[in-house]
Amino acid sequence: MLGTAVEYQPLLHKRSRSGIPTKKLFWAVCAVGIGGAFQYGYNLSVINAPTTHVQKFINETWYSRYHSQLHEDLLTLIWSVIASVFTVGGLVGTFIGGHAAVKLGRKQTLLVNNVVAILAALFMGVARPAGLFELLIVGRFLIGMNAGVGMCVQPLYLGEIAPKKIRGITSVSINVFLTVGILSGQIIGLREVLGGENSWPLLLSSCAIPALIQLMALPCFPESPRYLLIDKKNEYQCQKALKSFYGVHHYQMEMDDIQKESNALNGEKQKKILELFFDRSVKWQLITIIVTNIGQQLCGINAIYFYAEYVFKKSGIPIEKIPYVTLGTGVCECITAMTCGLLIDRAGRRLLIIGGYSLMALFCILLTVTLTFQESYPWVPYFSMSAILAFILSFGLGPGGVTNTLTAELFTQSSRTGAFIIGGSVNWISFFVIGMVFPFIVNGLNQYCFLFFFVMCILIAGFIYTIVPETKNKSFLDIKDDFQKLNYGQSYKSSHQVEDSIDLDETM
Repeated sequence: MLGTAVEYQPLLHKRSRSGIPTKKLFWAVCAVGIGGAFQYGYNLSVINAPTTHVQKFINETWYSRYHSQLHEDLLTLIWSVIASVFTVGGLVGTFIGGHAAVKLGRKQTLLVNNVVAILAALFMGVARPAGLFELLIVGRFLIGMNAGVGMCVQPLYLGEIAPKKIRGITSVSINVFLTVGILSGQIIGLREVLGGENSWPLLLSSCAIPALIQLMALPCFPESPRYLLIDKKNEYQCQKALKSFYGVHHYQMEMDDIQKESNALNGEKQKKILELFFDRSVKWQLITIIVTNIGQQLCGINAIYFYAEYVFKKSGIPIEKIPYVTLGTGVCECITAMTCGLLIDRAGRRLLIIGGYSLMALFCILLTVTLTFQESYPWVPYFSMSAILAFILSFGLGPGGVTNTLTAELFTQSSRTGAFIIGGSVNWISFFVIGMVFPFIVNGLNQYCFLFFFVMCILIAGFIYTIVPETKNKSFLDIKDDFQKLNYGQSYKSSHQVEDSIDLDETM
């Protein structure tokens, strides 16, 4: 983890191009990321390694209680519940995190959230000694809830503390920590580390470590300045927070930007979820985050991981070596997440996300062809492996890195928390649904399932190309003005146009 932080540090220099010192901002990103996206990615991947050992434990526990063998179908159901209850907890956590972020603040919510992770680690750690596999279900639900809160509040905090010049790279750090979490879970889950038969309780309870690190590190950083001024009306604390992040000589520009947004909102309270659905001023912003969050799950990334093991076997890789080869996919994701961070504030959001989906559509076609002729020639599986790695690279470069950034940028303060609740809920529900439906899609269509994902990638890329404007280097109010032309039509006048017309009337 420390090695990755060092690698990522050049992305946020001590002094950004805008002249604002960003050293403390970098460490704030790390402190938030370790207990947010890292925790989510880690617990997403770490459950895969001990599958056989946990199922054996469930069988033994059942026999000691009832002196009979557990039916295979019931064993599969119990294991499925243990694995998938994580997504249910994530959905619950998204709603809790959104409301807590308004009442307690972004920073305080993230700190309290670590208590949930420690409780989850405790339940999963004592499940085997206590002979209660039900504690694994409780623990997985709690760590899912922790992930839901973290993935809702972390983007809020990061989007609000970063200046617009580097807001993209700061938001992309979410994907960096997520992919590092996935890779860390894969490494820790190896049988030589904590993936053995006797060490799996330690593996599942190791989620307490990131929580403890965040509990020690995050108090060193202030609350979100935007939250302090716009939501809490505390100008002094807002100035203090900005000075802490950027220094006494560089905070004023950001202070002016926050005050401008506060004046534009004119004391407008936080909008509830239902209010957002009926608010015409955020109609297309809301449609955009729903489409992009669904797209993350329906683009085929889950299918890629499903077929990866099959392709590796066909390529002649021994079964016992496949977990080590799979680490290559995790490394690919980390590389592209960091690359996206380097490019997002230069190339822009539209180019990366449209290009990412377009490349994924191309590799869906290539995978369909190579999987169809997998048995025909000995060299075909190697093309399949290349297509899988290229698909993962394309996902990390575009949808994986940019989606959270868009959600943070498309809304002003009064709508942002509700938007993250909606976007997060859509993502978790889509995650759960695709997990339930995907096996049937594969069984019914086999390799032709990638044609379905091809269509989805093309449709989402077309939607973004048609609807979503570029948000690079724009204030939240400027982005809002861009969307109001869609929400209200050509008759809409932006705040800049209104100011210009007022000035013109005064001169006449």
